[in-house]
Amino acid sequence: MRSLKYIGLVWLMCLCAEAKGQAVATLGADTIALGDQTTLTIRNAFKYPSADMLSQNGVVALRQEFDTAARTQTTVITSFEPGEHYIRLGADDSLLLVVADVEIDSATAELRDIAAIERVPYTFWEVFRWVLLGLGVAALAFGLWWLLTHRKEVQQALAKSEPVDTRTPEERALQTLEALRRERLWQEGRTKEYHTRLTDAVRLFIEEATGIRATEMTSDETVAEVEGSKWNVECGPLRDLFTTADLVKFAKGEPAAHEHERSMDEAVAFVKGMWATVKPAEETKGEEVQHE
Repeated sequence: MRSLKYIGLVWLMCLCAEAKGQAVATLGADTIALGDQTTLTIRNAFKYPSADMLSQNGVVALRQEFDTAARTQTTVITSFEPGEHYIRLGADDSLLLVVADVEIDSATAELRDIAAIERVPYTFWEVFRWVLLGLGVAALAFGLWWLLTHRKEVQQALAKSEPVDTRTPEERALQTLEALRRERLWQEGRTKEYHTRLTDAVRLFIEEATGIRATEMTSDETVAEVEGSKWNVECGPLRDLFTTADLVKFAKGEPAAHEHERSMDEAVAFVKGMWATVKPAEETKGEEVQHE
C-alpha cells in the first residue's frame, strides 16, 4: 500500500513538473543485470544531453531518439560494470543506475577445461583432388621429358605435315605479281600499297633466286648488288621499277595510268630475264633431256 502511495506521489510530481515546464528525467528501470539495457527519458529540458555526455561512470549510451512534438528525448543505455552508477544530468541533478553482477552457482555449475583440438577426418573429395593434382603434375613432367627426348622426331613430323611448296622462285614471283594485278589497287587509289607490294615481290624473288639480301637493302643498293653479281642480268627494268616506286612511296608522286602498268610489265620482264640466267643447272639439264 505504501509503495502504491509512493508511485502515485512520484507520478503527481512529474505531472506538476511538466505542467510548470520543468525538465523531468526518468529511467525505465533503475536496476539492470550486467549488459542489459534500459531507457533514460528526459522531458521539457532547456538543453538535452548528447550520447557522449551520458556515457560516463561506467554507463554507455547506445542510441538516442528525439520527439519534437512532445519535447522528449529517449536514450538507450547499458553498463558492463557491476555496482552503482550515477548518471549526471546537470550540476545538481543525477540518476542512480544499479547494475547487478551475474552470479555463478559453483555448486551446480560445471567448470571444464578448454577442449583440445579435434582432427576431422578427410572427405573423399579432399583426398581425390590431391590425387588428381599429382597425376596432372606427373603427366606434365612426362610430356616435357618425351618432347625433349624426341625433339627431332617431332620436328620431322611437323615438317612432313606442312605442305611443301614445290614452286620455283620464278613461279612464286609471277603468281604473286598476277594476283596483285587482279586486285586493281592503283585503280582504287591505293597507289602506295600497289607499288610497295610490287617491289616487295621482286625483292623476295631476288633473295630466293640469288641469295642477295634484297629485302634488307635500299633500292640503289639492290640494283648495285645485282649489277655487280656474277650473273649477266639486264637491270634497266629493275632500276625504272624502283625509281617509280620510290617516287610514289617517299615523294608522294602520282604516276599516270600507263606508268602503273609499265611498272608491272617491268617487274614481270625482270623476273623472267633473271631466272633464265640464274635458274639451277639441274633444271636446265632436265629441259635439255625433254627436248631430246
